[in-house]
Amino acid sequence: MPPLRKSAALCVFLLAALLTLCPQTATAQTTSSSLSGTVIDKAGPTVASAHITLKLPEKPDRETTSDANGRFSFPDLPPSTYTLSVAAEGLVTINTSGTIHPATAEQLPQIVLQVPDVDTAVEVTATTHDLAEAEIKVQEHQRIFGAIPNFYVSYDWHAAPLSSGQKLQLGWKTVLDPVNILINAGFAGIEQATNSYPGWSQNTSGYFKRFGAANGDVLCGTLLGGYLFPVIFHQDPRYFYMGKGTILHRTLYALSTALIARGDNGKWQPGYATILGDFGAGAVSNLYYPASSRQGATLTIENGFLSLASDGVGNVIQEFLLRHLTHNPPTYTPPNP
Repeated sequence: MPPLRKSAALCVFLLAALLTLCPQTATAQTTSSSLSGTVIDKAGPTVASAHITLKLPEKPDRETTSDANGRFSFPDLPPSTYTLSVAAEGLVTINTSGTIHPATAEQLPQIVLQVPDVDTAVEVTATTHDLAEAEIKVQEHQRIFGAIPNFYVSYDWHAAPLSSGQKLQLGWKTVLDPVNILINAGFAGIEQATNSYPGWSQNTSGYFKRFGAANGDVLCGTLLGGYLFPVIFHQDPRYFYMGKGTILHRTLYALSTALIARGDNGKWQPGYATILGDFGAGAVSNLYYPASSRQGATLTIENGFLSLASDGVGNVIQEFLLRHLTHNPPTYTPPNP
């Protein structure tokens, strides 16, 4: 073959080869893709330093972090499906997936991370003092026939013990109650009419002395038996309504409460507070009754025992009758609910 023809043939061959290779090269150059996006939080600001992980099938994971403006990018990606995981401290991780198409620069919609939902359970625990305070508020509305105070009875067998201050509060509420003062005024009038305590005259002065003595009896009995000794011996001065059981069982229980008391620790124990309160009130009354009517030691002791017996009988009446006569009685909580 002549040299000219050889050269022409060689040129044709090289040109054909070049045309064959060029499309492959162009395809290799244009099939790579990229994936980019921006990470923000729910409030709007971009999230810097978010950790982004790109997973491709049968390929090593690729990782990057978002820049100060929340942007990130993965260049030089082959056509493939993918899974993208976006995580940031204090925010909920998001996982998304999609497909990378050939020769595309895919811009993802903004990736919004949220603060995790936290179930916040606030447990409010009432203290023993708070529970007792609520009970006192209920007891201060307990009135026989809607008028006569009946404060020293609890219809909640499991009532919280009273603090020292609450025992004093209940005592003062009883002593200063207007209805109790009116009752004392009525008894003073009866004593005036029957000339009780003849050491006092039957004029106005004598009436007010009898009235003052009647209030003094309530004051001494309430503060000694309802406050001072209950505080010293850590006992509850209230009567705890049983409300269930046989008549005999309830009667024996009510009578026994003249001699036993519930301690602030919830246990039953000798009723030192009630016993000393009854005897102490009788002894103190000798300071303000007329000399001719004062009780000697023997009579004071006798009257102390009579007061204890009266307490027992009064508690029997409390157990079987007074709740039915109390206007809007509180909810009854039995010993074994």
